[in-house]
Amino acid sequence: MTVWRERLEGAIPRAAVVAHDLLMVWLCWSGLTQFRYAMTDTAMTPSFWDPATVLVLVAQGLVFWQVGLYRGVWRFASVPDLMNILKASTFGLLAILLVLFIYNRLEQAPRSVLVLYPLGLSLMLGAPRLLYRSWKDHGRINSDKAAVRVLILGAGQAGEAVVRDLRRTGAYQPVGFLDDAAKLRGSHLHGVPVLGRIDEVGRIAPETAAKLLVIALPSADAERMRQVIEACESTGLPFRMVPRLNDILEGNSLPGELKEVAIEDLLGREPVVPNWKAMRDWLGGRSVLVTGAGGSIGSELCRQCARHGASRIALVEIDELALITTQMRLRRDFPQIELAPVLGDCGDPAVIRYALELIKPDAVFHAAAYKQVPLLEAQLREAVRNNVLATETVARESIAAGVGTFVLISTDKAVDPVNVLGATKRLAEMLCQSLNDPRATRFVTVRFGNVLDSAGSVVPLFREQIRSGGPVTVTDTDVTRFFMTIPEACQLILQASAIGSQQAIYTLDMGEPVSIRVLAEQMIRLAGKQPGRDIAIVYTGLRPGEKLHETLFHADERYRPTSHPKILQAEPRKVPTESIAAAMAKLRDASTRYDLEALASLLRETVPEFVPSTVASETPPHAATVVAFPARNARKT
Repeated sequence: MTVWRERLEGAIPRAAVVAHDLLMVWLCWSGLTQFRYAMTDTAMTPSFWDPATVLVLVAQGLVFWQVGLYRGVWRFASVPDLMNILKASTFGLLAILLVLFIYNRLEQAPRSVLVLYPLGLSLMLGAPRLLYRSWKDHGRINSDKAAVRVLILGAGQAGEAVVRDLRRTGAYQPVGFLDDAAKLRGSHLHGVPVLGRIDEVGRIAPETAAKLLVIALPSADAERMRQVIEACESTGLPFRMVPRLNDILEGNSLPGELKEVAIEDLLGREPVVPNWKAMRDWLGGRSVLVTGAGGSIGSELCRQCARHGASRIALVEIDELALITTQMRLRRDFPQIELAPVLGDCGDPAVIRYALELIKPDAVFHAAAYKQVPLLEAQLREAVRNNVLATETVARESIAAGVGTFVLISTDKAVDPVNVLGATKRLAEMLCQSLNDPRATRFVTVRFGNVLDSAGSVVPLFREQIRSGGPVTVTDTDVTRFFMTIPEACQLILQASAIGSQQAIYTLDMGEPVSIRVLAEQMIRLAGKQPGRDIAIVYTGLRPGEKLHETLFHADERYRPTSHPKILQAEPRKVPTESIAAAMAKLRDASTRYDLEALASLLRETVPEFVPSTVASETPPHAATVVAFPARNARKT
């Protein structure tokens, strides 16, 4: 009974709209006909109602229904609705011509009426809809006297959309635009005036009694965005921004949603746009296996694979909560994908063998790794076991299973390594290079820098410290790092894998490094506080294994451009295959015996460029104990 009542309630206003439109058709057709004969000397006076008029109403009404004119809502009538009305009127004229030709060979249907009919009808149908919407919008604004007054920065398409969305909610009242285009000064957009330049926000915001600033500049680069943010911060008012198109496409924001300014919006490097077609052509319909599938990179990599056409995905993860979380999100967002979750250690040959047998993947993405630099300095055995020995296990099992492509997720810290993370990742690269066989599995290595908001990275640490009232801890005033977002890192992995070279090492041209001190200051300001006044910044000194500056390229690896303008391919250095195999056996034996001294010695011998950092003496007293690495040519401190 309730369902029928709801249908009846919905049908009543729709019937009223249909009746209105048919009335407009009758008025338009009869009015034009009467006007046409009134302008001539003929004594003929056409009737307002005759069989021909009935046929016109029927033909036009059927066209209205067919083109979907009644699927729209008057409350939200817009330009697309007007275009639909014009289309319906034009097609309606064709239907009327056909019907009247069959009925009376177009007698008493003057050509002038036929020419003016579509335009006249479009005007008579469109005007009431736009007037109704304007009335409703005006009434909604006036009905809520407590609406938040909003000043919009940017009077382009994004700003125009913001005005419509804010008015639709009724909780916000746009009071003005700010835009740097001189030609817009003094003009109005949807009745909202353009009051001045963006850098005048500090003066104009108090004059308009604005309570919220909205940045509608989705195409602004990072440098411009920093200037706008500084201007907004000077007002002391809260501010939000229109999300970028990439954020919407990646599912991080919804269309029409206002989001807080994120630190990645201010990094100073434009996100790399991948070649979507190449990725889909390579990945479409394939089965893939991802190790570390519950981690920051692994889970996003699974999502990107699903989005770009993978048919089956095996998820290998040792953390049960991370595994089930990733599995549930993938099932929710991509119900058509076949998932094979496998709980277990990827260093266990049986686990990998079982996962490979489950879906027989075309590609394996090895993302499982330990990556916390200071921690791994004191956990050498686990770093070697997970970053090196587990890589060997996954790689050899992939070869045995006939996997087409094996992708190793590496790091910029593997270039001239000074810490355990970098050394173990470099050894994993060397291992994959030694196992490469042009006739079998293709090995690809992808290096990238720090990943924003990944588990344990500096951004969530700073965010938590700011939330707690500080202080924010920075290791050194001069320390810099290369940064990229998690989706960007995963797209790089897929893009590099799709390029198709054998035994390749790929890295991203990441632009200029970011100062960690500046990063901390920007995050404090984004939280609505001032560095040094509201939140203190404390410099703690470099931690064990840390560099002041990271490098992306090794001197002996000749880099050349690829088909993607921002991805570079290195020519791998030659590695002694036999000695790598022997070293792996010794490392496995030392790991079984938990012989840290043997592991340290073997790591230095196998990775010649590994020169352990000697910053332990500079570390604060509360730092973790580290394994001593007697570095070559180390000076006494």
